[in-house]
Amino acid sequence: MTSNPRPMRLAVWGALAAIATGPTLAAGTDDVKALKSEIEALKKEVEELRAIVRKQVPPSSEAVAALRQEIARAQSEWKDVGSTKHFAGYADMGYTDAKNRRGLFDLARFNPAFHYQYQDLVLLDAELEIAVGENGSTETGLEFATIGLLAHDYAVVYAGKFNSGIGQFRQNLHPGWINRLPSTPVGFGHDQAAPVSEVGAGVRGAFPLGSMRATYDLWVGNGPRLELNPAGDEIEMIEASGATGDPDGKKVFGGRVALLPLPRLELGLSAATGKVAVVQGGVAEAARDYDVFGADAAYQWRGLDLRVEYVEQKIGDQAASVAPEGGRWKAWYLQAAYRLAPTQWEGVLRYGDFKTPHADQNQKQWALGLNYWFAPNLVGKMAYEFNKGLAGAPTDDNRWLLQAAYGF
Repeated sequence: MTSNPRPMRLAVWGALAAIATGPTLAAGTDDVKALKSEIEALKKEVEELRAIVRKQVPPSSEAVAALRQEIARAQSEWKDVGSTKHFAGYADMGYTDAKNRRGLFDLARFNPAFHYQYQDLVLLDAELEIAVGENGSTETGLEFATIGLLAHDYAVVYAGKFNSGIGQFRQNLHPGWINRLPSTPVGFGHDQAAPVSEVGAGVRGAFPLGSMRATYDLWVGNGPRLELNPAGDEIEMIEASGATGDPDGKKVFGGRVALLPLPRLELGLSAATGKVAVVQGGVAEAARDYDVFGADAAYQWRGLDLRVEYVEQKIGDQAASVAPEGGRWKAWYLQAAYRLAPTQWEGVLRYGDFKTPHADQNQKQWALGLNYWFAPNLVGKMAYEFNKGLAGAPTDDNRWLLQAAYGF
């Protein structure tokens, strides 16, 4: 607040001059005294205003800067709340022409994935699968959904539905734009030798180990379910695709440990153990042993990608069951892919073997593929499979496969 007393002062002295020299000079001594009193009151008010102005200290530059930062923070708060969001996923379309069957477009699938992180505290992962069924219906499923607590630099504690930690393929290779062939290795599909997913909780992470790096994953889950054959007297397959139901009340404990002695070489061992039971009408029989073992290796060098993986699930016998005999489902594959630099072409060769207690499920397979990479995340694939299974069964039919896959 500012004031200029000079005009006021001039006005006062002008009035005094007029009083002293004008026709009112004879008004008397009383009027002069009254005017002097008013002038003294005005002087007093002016001095008080000056004192008030002197007390008003201008803000410092630091205070101005702090105020500006506060305003900027308030203006950007809606878009900066300490969280990170990421949208990813893949889509693939396919065509299959198998011996003894008509060719058909048998794959149209879209898998969106969501990743959300709040500060360095929580990480949410979720992926849906949306696909067209044989009758034209739209099939949807939850591939995985976990909430992870970033408990330590080397540990994430998680819970929910997650891809099985057994081996490499189910965790890291099954998306269409990552898998080098249009098909899954024999024995690594749903309800075969390799567990697909689990519902439970665990802890995973990575840490330095001397000159190497190591990764680990330990979990506990509800475990698989056993499916009987149509006669109801044999175990047809192991359904290990993760469920919130657990009729037998028995949990399965598993884990995988991997070493990376070289930057592009990974060696892994995995296992799981627990109990599982045949369930009929919602009632569980006496439990039996359930064990899983896996081993895998992967190596990349320039355009070469080599992978080998073995997995087996074993069900123990249970004399009191309607299906007393257990069994073993085991599979392995060896795959080599080579990118023909500087072109966009890639050749793939894979051999796989799947053995079960049932002859119509057993299968051996050679697969030869040729890929063209239109972009780092867009690939067109063509492959031919030489299959050997039970004569007359679909597992014995050779087939052509075409696929387009896009990851984002």
